[in-house]
Amino acid sequence: MKIPNITEKQMQKLKASSPEAKSANLVADNIEQLKALFPELITEGLINGKPGVTVNVDVLKALVGDQTATDADEKYGLNWHGKRRARQLALTPSTGTLRPCPDESADWDTTQNLMIEGDNLEVLKLLQKSYAGKVKLIYIDPPYNTGKDFVYPDNFQDNIQNYLSLTGQLEGGNKITSNTETSGRFHTDWLNMMYPRLKIARNLLTEDGVIFVSINQGEIDNIKLILNEIFGEENFVNIFSWVRTRTPAALSQKTKNIVEYVICYERSSNNRPLLGIEKPALSANTLLNQPNAIGTLEFPAGIETGISDGSLKPGAFGSDSYPVELLDAVDVFNGKFCSPFRLQARFRWSQEYLLNQMASGTKIRIATERLLPSYEKDSYGREALPNLIDEKVKVGTNESAGVELEVLMGARIFDYPKPVSLLQYLVNSCTTGDDIVLDFFAGSGTTGHAVMAQNVEDGGSRRYILVQLPEALALHKKEQENAARYCANLGKPLTLAELTKERLRKVMALLREKSLMPACDLGFRVFRLDESNVRAWMPHSDHLEQSLFDHEMHLLDGRTDLDIFCELLLKLGLQPSLPIEVKAVAGGKLYGAGGGVLAACLWPEVRSADVEGIAASVVDWCQALSPIVAATCVFRDDAFSDDVAKVNMTSILEQSNIRACSI
Repeated sequence: MKIPNITEKQMQKLKASSPEAKSANLVADNIEQLKALFPELITEGLINGKPGVTVNVDVLKALVGDQTATDADEKYGLNWHGKRRARQLALTPSTGTLRPCPDESADWDTTQNLMIEGDNLEVLKLLQKSYAGKVKLIYIDPPYNTGKDFVYPDNFQDNIQNYLSLTGQLEGGNKITSNTETSGRFHTDWLNMMYPRLKIARNLLTEDGVIFVSINQGEIDNIKLILNEIFGEENFVNIFSWVRTRTPAALSQKTKNIVEYVICYERSSNNRPLLGIEKPALSANTLLNQPNAIGTLEFPAGIETGISDGSLKPGAFGSDSYPVELLDAVDVFNGKFCSPFRLQARFRWSQEYLLNQMASGTKIRIATERLLPSYEKDSYGREALPNLIDEKVKVGTNESAGVELEVLMGARIFDYPKPVSLLQYLVNSCTTGDDIVLDFFAGSGTTGHAVMAQNVEDGGSRRYILVQLPEALALHKKEQENAARYCANLGKPLTLAELTKERLRKVMALLREKSLMPACDLGFRVFRLDESNVRAWMPHSDHLEQSLFDHEMHLLDGRTDLDIFCELLLKLGLQPSLPIEVKAVAGGKLYGAGGGVLAACLWPEVRSADVEGIAASVVDWCQALSPIVAATCVFRDDAFSDDVAKVNMTSILEQSNIRACSI
């Protein structure tokens, strides 16, 4: 390979301030979208005394009318103290990362499922580049506003440090606050916690994606108003009432709440995301004299049929043909003639009665003019979800869920978990194939359990992403005692996230034993939220020289090559669930993912004499993988012995259309 002159190429360095080193900048993305639609809106101006891009409000008013563009307080909607700050919090990029934990994972090398331990606000920001527009279903069961301990005190300035302190990973940890009903900020605190998380989560949904939020009556009115604002009132689907208990009320109670609610919104009302639920199977004999009964009739060979899809008219086969008595029917054959065939529809006749009529010589004609508009061909055999979720649709209660979890875990841990059947019902209603399901209040991991169970049941390849705060569990608190003792017996940290992981392991073992599908993905990769591997420039005015020396080694101590590579995946927009390939070459290892889209050579030392050999290995590997876009290869910036080695590496790789960067 030709080694070019040193002045030819310069290697780009990824710094803490580089766009690639941060999570998605939602403000910049919004400005770009406005600029594409209305270029005249965007102008250059001063922001806090510094040059920057601004939106010209006067031009906005001219475009939409002065009366339309307003910031008046008197407007319809939900307002509370801190709403503006909550909106800003959603737009602030994260400088954190997700550190891989292979030893805590199951099937690390092959699984596509993720279990992420961390503050869900920061994790949602970090997932923006990799998963924007790719999640089909979001389900969350957020902490109800009960007046007990409140564990999400967000910090606008540095939420990563706030999270590390809160979870005891830094000295002087924050104290968990209480949000009592006597507090004047009772609803405000809860809304300030929920708003930015829902705002960011919407960006992750596919165009035909949906979100389900479990909630009790305490905040249902407020959550509907903020979901109206974030998703649009036109995208409201329904409020489902789930019968959570069958235990009778005590005589001392005035009333008893036996339902909780699951509120549903879709990303766009232009799509029809809900597949619905499978129609109940009825025997043929129940169909006779059952108006609107759903069933299947079998028509043997030789029958004269005329299936109308609008192009054929009833009576096309003559007046001696008599119609089956239909209320409605579905054309499952797209108007083609099929004989013999099965037809599922709403019949008044049973199979026995049909065969008797045919045996007596009666000619039968099938005429289906009124197709049922609520059915689509890819969801044939399903019907719309009822807004009551109870045992009629085979969904359990809190009590049955408690027993189910106790049997699985071998001990009583929680009193009121959600039943797997409820989550599986929701997952089955709107996902298929390899759809992604996200739960960023994962709790004990019921959503992950439901996704794996549904895949085993129908052969799907759905993937889940669970996010759970490592919320501390205390032995001295009655409601946490069982869970804390369970963790202690396992020799694990006393946190809720540890229970999430343990449940997933139990489910994996249970389903693997029962499943007839050995290829079904029942594993999960564990990641943990932490500070970025790239040290931010934070000079100390009293020790500037030492600050400069410290920043020379700009990668944090104790971080592994896998830590750095997984951060590169996130920050460059690749999914952390991608298979990671490792190739041993002379002197070290090469990391790769995305079919050669990203490679990394994170050796601590690269000498000038090593450049050609390393470059050849990178080029050969990337070309063998045939990436669909130009590959990027990342090196440690401080690994190169001198600038000549760095520039020569850059030039050689770029001759093969491989972008070289350093970190």
